[in-house]
Amino acid sequence: MPQPRSFALRTATALAALALPALVLPHHGWSGYDSANPLTLAGTIREAGYEHPHGYIKLEVPGKTWTVVLAPPSRMENRGLAATTLKAGAAAQVEGYVKRGDATELRAERITIDGKTVELR
Repeated sequence: MPQPRSFALRTATALAALALPALVLPHHGWSGYDSANPLTLAGTIREAGYEHPHGYIKLEVPGKTWTVVLAPPSRMENRGLAATTLKAGAAAQVEGYVKRGDATELRAERITIDGKTVELR
C-alpha cells in the first residue's frame, strides 16, 4: 500500500503536468505575422479593448475594418498610452505586420493618436 505522502506528491505532480499545457496555450508567438512587409494604416477607432493578454482596436479604414493587436495593458500604460486614449471615434495611425492567413488582422509595432506616437514592442 502506498504511503499517503507519496501518493499526494504523485497526485500533485500529475495534476501540475496536466495543467501546464492549459497555461501555455493562451499566449502565442509572433511568427504568424509577416514581419518582412510592414504596413501603415490610418483610420478611425470603432472599438477598443484594454485587456490581457493584449489590447486591441477595431480600426476602420476606407473599405475595410481591421483588428489591430496592441501590447499588454501594463506596457501601454507604462509607455503613455492610457485606456482613455483608445476611444471610439478617435483618429489613429498604426504601423505593424499583417497576420498570415488573415488579411484583417495587424500586429501593431507603434500607434499614433492625437500626434503622439507610442512604441508598443
